[in-house]
Amino acid sequence: MIRFRPHHFLCALGFQGKGYSDSFTANMAKIVNRLRGPDGGDVVLHVTHQADAICAPCPHKRGLGCAKSAKITALDKRHAAALRLADGDCLTWDDAQARIRAHVAPGDLQTLCAGCAWLELGLCEAALSRLHINNA
Repeated sequence: MIRFRPHHFLCALGFQGKGYSDSFTANMAKIVNRLRGPDGGDVVLHVTHQADAICAPCPHKRGLGCAKSAKITALDKRHAAALRLADGDCLTWDDAQARIRAHVAPGDLQTLCAGCAWLELGLCEAALSRLHINNA
């Protein structure tokens, strides 16, 4: 089981090897590669509104919180509402992707991810579009 903040569901979907630091990027790559691996769809994700497995080496992490908590809390609230996630929920990566397909349309990220520094790169939007096309 991997602990995941609500906004990290879409971050994992769009991850392309960029991050806040080398250690953050290496950790994120390890987690995402597991999800994208042959048994990745069966990996269970435990929803949390605190620091998670992806946050572990983040330079902004402060205990179970974040130095950018106002922005991160807002992202988590919007993503949790969109994906119908509650703190403590558990679901597989396949189930998470199904929720993303069902509840997040291409173009929604401009609002859903407002304030995210990675949004302008378009990586998550491209991954979201692929998810919808590949499972149409």
